[in-house]
Amino acid sequence: MDLPFDGAISAYFENDAPEAIRKAIKRAEKDDILGDSYPHSERMSGKLYDKEMDRLQIELVKLQWWARDSGTRIAMVFEGRDAAGKGGTIGRFRENMNPRAAREVALSKPTETEQGQWYFQRYIGHLPTAGETVFFDRSWYNRGVVEPVFGFCTDAQRLHFFTQVVPFEKMLVDDGIHLFKFWLNVGRAEQLRRMLARENDPLKQWKLSMIDVKGLTKWDAYSAAISDTLKRTHNGSAPWTVIRSDDKRRARLQAIRAVLHAFDYAHKDEKAIGAIDPDICGGPEIWDA
Repeated sequence: MDLPFDGAISAYFENDAPEAIRKAIKRAEKDDILGDSYPHSERMSGKLYDKEMDRLQIELVKLQWWARDSGTRIAMVFEGRDAAGKGGTIGRFRENMNPRAAREVALSKPTETEQGQWYFQRYIGHLPTAGETVFFDRSWYNRGVVEPVFGFCTDAQRLHFFTQVVPFEKMLVDDGIHLFKFWLNVGRAEQLRRMLARENDPLKQWKLSMIDVKGLTKWDAYSAAISDTLKRTHNGSAPWTVIRSDDKRRARLQAIRAVLHAFDYAHKDEKAIGAIDPDICGGPEIWDA
């Protein structure tokens, strides 16, 4: 089987990955790798995960019906390192929602026309209308993290972004949009394990890009950009919710719970939703580089 990018991810694993990372991956085989600082010693069981997810799916359907009846607008921004689980988490949110009122937005790189526009302009047309929920798989925060790491923007452009993003988001919230900002964080060994799995799976190879490959060598640069972005843009109007996603199952459940707990929708079942685990789902203080 031909591997994408001539097997560059496997080559990085064999030749350039830190020895501790290689050993962790070899020990884990196909299991999620829980980092040393991860607050749980074992991955959540599939049986318990399925039981809790089934309950949350019912609550999400209730939330969507209520949002449509009340005209509530919901926007969710999903950011995180490559392979942190953004797409999978969005998929679990949308699994049983009516797709007509639950859209996913995953924009490609800006066109020449978009590069000449106000930075936020291309995102505005994708914001939710009344009764709609929109999921952004990456967002305007590309300028805070990915673009500076790869030299796609200048320092001045990044600083200008920071002067505008908090007021921009405050305007959205003041206008009635319920804005959730999720940062999904994954450990270095688990990230590489997931990317190796994608490289070897013909059904998932499309998820990989050259940016993913090059990003493997930029862990520290990403860490610095992430930390700076969270500090600059975490605020009362639009706070960050950090999800520690070494265990994908726990991460998905906690993200959904965070949203469900934020609304007083019709026929809400608090017991079915369950409690938020503050060690997995919290503010920037639980972000772990």
